[in-house]
Amino acid sequence: MAERSKPTGGTPGGFTAEERDAMREHARELKDSGGKTKGESAVLAKIAEMAEKDRAMAGRIHEIVMSSVPDLEPRTWYGMPAYARNGRVVCFFQSAQKFKTRYATLGFSDGANLDEGNMWPVTFALKDLTAAEEERIAALVKKAAG
Repeated sequence: MAERSKPTGGTPGGFTAEERDAMREHARELKDSGGKTKGESAVLAKIAEMAEKDRAMAGRIHEIVMSSVPDLEPRTWYGMPAYARNGRVVCFFQSAQKFKTRYATLGFSDGANLDEGNMWPVTFALKDLTAAEEERIAALVKKAAG
């Protein structure tokens, strides 16, 4: 009989404390979902909780997403600011502090229309935002939502 592989993540259950917290947040989000206004309030509250550098980036990304594709619905997703269409997350911002990484990320779900051949990026590391990154983010969000 084949031996089962052991879970990774540093705990007997296989998940880190940060991952377990994210799953609990997601369960709360599913119970509390309630429209664009409530979703935007939740996103802005999550952004306000972030460390200064991540807060500035997340706030600017929120502005870029909402001005690029105004019909996306802001909501939280596993405790992260996210933007959805018809209930499906298209993109999300993960602060560096969320999982104690050295950079924040902008990610796109499988519902995003970013397909390019057989392989394409769906997550981008963010250390800072300049006009060039802001322009690229706006273009990616438009394409993803298209």
